[in-house]
Amino acid sequence: MLHAMTQRFILPLLCGSAALLMLACSPSTDLPLMTTNNAQASGEGEALFQQGKQAEASGHTQRAIKRYDQAASDFPFSPAAPQARFRQAQLLEQSGESLDAFEAYQKFLVRYQASNLYSAALASQTKIANAAADGSIKKNFLGLHSRLATEKIVEMLGQVRDNAPKTPTAAHAQFTIGRIYQDEHDVAKSIAAYRQLVRDQPDSSQAPEALFRVGGVLTADANRGNRNQATLDLAREAYNDYLTQYPAHERNAEARQLLANLGSRELQGSFNIAEYYYKIHQNASAKVYYHDVLKRAPAGRLHDASRARLKQLGE
Repeated sequence: MLHAMTQRFILPLLCGSAALLMLACSPSTDLPLMTTNNAQASGEGEALFQQGKQAEASGHTQRAIKRYDQAASDFPFSPAAPQARFRQAQLLEQSGESLDAFEAYQKFLVRYQASNLYSAALASQTKIANAAADGSIKKNFLGLHSRLATEKIVEMLGQVRDNAPKTPTAAHAQFTIGRIYQDEHDVAKSIAAYRQLVRDQPDSSQAPEALFRVGGVLTADANRGNRNQATLDLAREAYNDYLTQYPAHERNAEARQLLANLGSRELQGSFNIAEYYYKIHQNASAKVYYHDVLKRAPAGRLHDASRARLKQLGE
């Protein structure tokens, strides 16, 4: 009992009284390695890297991949680790294991941002992400090859974007996210992606097209049947924002024509509503919409038709 009590009170006192004993008593794994341990780790990392090179030279690609992975994973601070991770990613890519290569490049890019191989790793990772977006990379399930899930592709593009913020690479990745969602008719997500690009990189070469496409996404949504006034108003707002923010862009004339088309659609819509109320004999409501047409169109077919209907209704 006395021995146990002695340990209970004496050991904490020793651990708290001297720096060397404090290091010895601390269970933390975050303490820096001693110099000898660093040297040993560097040596072991280098040895695994050399084993990978030897396996690669002998044509044993999978063995080389494993050794490179082990060198980078077990000894990430050794001088050989960046090159080992990079070479692992390259071999995976060359072997057609694109998704594993992408992840290996991601590990490299996160940990070794100061490496002179960073640009090459980012370029290779970007190429894989773009191939996934284009449908060139397939997943294999029970012998069937199919396109990667949209969320997986978006995740990959997002990583590329975040690895190269405020660069043309990031802008292209974000634009591609918007395009993917647009192709799938996901109105909310495509608009959010395009607007994020315009917000984050308004001066990028793809920002004007992104804002132009917001108007197109909303117009297409209206064409599919969601023809409420709010959707058309948002489309008009997007095209006007585009013309204001990018007045010299190559699609300005097209945007102006599309705005004119939206105006014609709204005019036709008001006339159609007026005709509906006219046919069910709700004349007061019909007059409101016929007058709206007259207000919007000072001349033309719908103007004349509305004027004729109002005359029939006693005006």
